[in-house]
Amino acid sequence: MRKRTFEARGAADNAGVQAPAIQNELLAALPRKGYGELEAALSPVALAFGEVIYEPGEPIAHVYFPSTSVVSLLARVDGHSAVEVGMVGREGMVGASLALGIAQSPLRALVQGEGRALRMSAARFRLALKRNPALQSSLDRYIDSLMAQITQTAVCNRFHVIEARLARWLLMTRDRAQSPDFRMTHEFLGTMLGVRRVGITEAAGGLQRRKLINYSRGVLRILDSRGLEAACCSCYQPMGVSAAGR
Repeated sequence: MRKRTFEARGAADNAGVQAPAIQNELLAALPRKGYGELEAALSPVALAFGEVIYEPGEPIAHVYFPSTSVVSLLARVDGHSAVEVGMVGREGMVGASLALGIAQSPLRALVQGEGRALRMSAARFRLALKRNPALQSSLDRYIDSLMAQITQTAVCNRFHVIEARLARWLLMTRDRAQSPDFRMTHEFLGTMLGVRRVGITEAAGGLQRRKLINYSRGVLRILDSRGLEAACCSCYQPMGVSAAGR
């Protein structure tokens, strides 16, 4: 897993093409004037699977508003691999701690679903917060929902079996990626859920035998969304995003 500088797509690439609708829900919820004040500071970027955006303790140079990408938030524990504590997709932003005045990332931010995002420099973001009350209000609500997600994930990891947790994780990823197909490995899933690879193999095998998912050549596909919802624990919530494939 590597870290690199992401290149924004040039404006020339979009010459003569009508601007698409805002795909990030946090930005789309802003009044038109509020979004207009941000637009010039936002740059489109491509985020690739396995890319590390932040490491714990690093200064936050940019914030990201995913549209089709999905980013995992991971916490490190001494003597153990990092484990996922939160997930960010089109419903929110990566780097939300900057809105609380915290300039260093408390968590590792890892791209677990490749796709597009809008990026803004930390300096421009701080300035926007001061000038745009609607942005601050939206972020307050989003941070509250993210904290609830992190809390629920901690409870889920402590009390629920691996198969139910895996079903929940797949549904949450589907909601944010708006796709039933994911590029995935058992090793990566083990890191996300904080379990050994053999545990993931058994859990994924159980879901596959029930024809809820299919896993082949590094691509995992949800075959039966409703069946997967029935298989997951009560911790699953759409988190304000519309579930795809229903």
